[in-house]
Amino acid sequence: MDEFDDRTRANMDVVLEEICREMSHGGDHESRKFIAERLMESAREGRATLADLNSVARRALLELVNRNSA
Repeated sequence: MDEFDDRTRANMDVVLEEICREMSHGGDHESRKFIAERLMESAREGRATLADLNSVARRALLELVNRNSA
């Protein structure tokens, strides 16, 4: 059985693509993976609405930006 239902998967896909569009060239593999892992963690904890996932992805992106500028 799949870990996530269809709606949750769709929400995660939409948010990942939306956030990665803000990165140069759509983000590298490691950046996309980092954000995707954060999204899956959020969904596992029951926070899987578009708003929840968008917030999680933006925090992950900010963390990446801060990490890369340090």
